[in-house]
Amino acid sequence: MKLNAAAEMEAITWPGFNQVHPYAPVEDAPGLIKLIEDLEGWLCAVTGYDRVSLQPNAGSQGEYAGLLAIRRYHLDRGDSHRDTCLIPASAHGTNAASAAMVGMRVEVVKTSPNGDIDLDDLRAKIADHAERLACIMITYPSTHGVYEHEVAELCELVHEAGGQVYVDGANLNALVGLARPGKFGGDVSHLNLHKTFCIPHGGGGPGVGPVAVREHLAQYLPGDPLVKGSHAVSAAMYGSASILPITWAYIRMMGADGLRRATLTAIASANYIARKLDPHFPVLYTGDNGMVAHECILDLREITKRTGVTVDDVAKRLADYGFHAPTMSFPVAGTLMVEPTESENLEELDAFIAAMIAIKGEIDQVEAGVWPVEDNPLRGAPHTAECLVGEWDHPYTRETAVYPMGVKHTRAKVWPSVRRIDGAYGDRNLVCSCPPLDAYAE
Repeated sequence: MKLNAAAEMEAITWPGFNQVHPYAPVEDAPGLIKLIEDLEGWLCAVTGYDRVSLQPNAGSQGEYAGLLAIRRYHLDRGDSHRDTCLIPASAHGTNAASAAMVGMRVEVVKTSPNGDIDLDDLRAKIADHAERLACIMITYPSTHGVYEHEVAELCELVHEAGGQVYVDGANLNALVGLARPGKFGGDVSHLNLHKTFCIPHGGGGPGVGPVAVREHLAQYLPGDPLVKGSHAVSAAMYGSASILPITWAYIRMMGADGLRRATLTAIASANYIARKLDPHFPVLYTGDNGMVAHECILDLREITKRTGVTVDDVAKRLADYGFHAPTMSFPVAGTLMVEPTESENLEELDAFIAAMIAIKGEIDQVEAGVWPVEDNPLRGAPHTAECLVGEWDHPYTRETAVYPMGVKHTRAKVWPSVRRIDGAYGDRNLVCSCPPLDAYAE
């Protein structure tokens, strides 16, 4: 997620934006309509597509709308049998669910040991499903955190078989100013504005997840919800229009050079972390040149085998160091996926790197037998202020628990509010916290 400047957020407090009715006549909202037209044009320029709809309320809805466009395109051409969607193992996690929602059959394409899409397996899958091929959904750069140099060839292979190419916009923040999906082979993308252009995360809405397409799919973009057969995916023509000033202000203030610089900074930050931490936590995937894209995957699986310290332990221990844990066990179980974006300065990156190296030192202590696997600062993390009161029967000190870098070298202390919980148990055993029905009786 990006850090949102106050200047970006201010306009959404203005009644001229936040009190416009979704069905207000166009002539009553000229400022908002102008802002929408600006954004549509800018997003087309950034992505290389021809048309864009701002209607979807979140990336999930944008993904759904994009796949519906592909499905309707094939139906109008008399190709109702084209219902197979190829999805690489390195693609974004929501892709298979979205494809199923629009009635497509999912076939998974393998990835190579270096994290790239396996082109040999792709060719085999295309050959097996050529007559039924509707599309391929790729994430570029992939969720494995690498740029795949064969992406143009991949698009060409799918197009030759009569399929469409869906480029998931989840990682667009690693492309802006450098490459445009609509130019290297994409037919449609949804854009996660929450990561690339500062919109709050939608979580299904209210957010903004525009869908962008090349001209041949333009007629299938979401239209007016009040018109039957308009392909609408939201109840309002422009979705969550009242928060669009955030993205408008961000793009307008950054300009083309600023957007490109943000992308390059995000890539440099990810590679800086990867190079610094690789000797301690091996980076799982890199490109042909040994570099990552906008994120890097730290592989803890061998460490876990040797020491018993899990990715959960490392994630919880980071809270004691003052950091929220990176993405855990996705896209590969037993790993941490670190994506710094361009929002973190060098001081913050160095602090995170120092914390991770210190945690590796604690893991070494466990491996050496100084602390038992079941009772050490990592397994006991996170440590609250409350847990320090009373008896202390752990083989490590209170100071080690809550000031792992030492008081003088610890960032401003952030105290976790709760100890570790059994998340898996909670997921499987839902407990309603609402009052009983008789509490509502008169």
